[in-house]
Amino acid sequence: MKDTSKEFSKLYKELLLTKSNEERLKMGCSMYETAKQLVEVSIREQRPHISSTEMLKEIFLRFYASDFKPAEQKKVIQHIETSSRESGAK
Repeated sequence: MKDTSKEFSKLYKELLLTKSNEERLKMGCSMYETAKQLVEVSIREQRPHISSTEMLKEIFLRFYASDFKPAEQKKVIQHIETSSRESGAK
């Protein structure tokens, strides 16, 4: 979906290009953190007592499920579980 006018898109791009690389990186990181927090809140609303390991798996699936084939997803999830057990996370 693209509901932004060409004029505004051009202005936005010009404004972004006035920022330094560091500023643009910080903006991107901030946007990612905000999105992650919103996802966590959404997951907690559905599963209030979710463990930290389960939360990591759910976040992975919400952000990246469409980027990985089911077999690859399974490997990542297994890695999350193994890493959590090794670190003593619940």
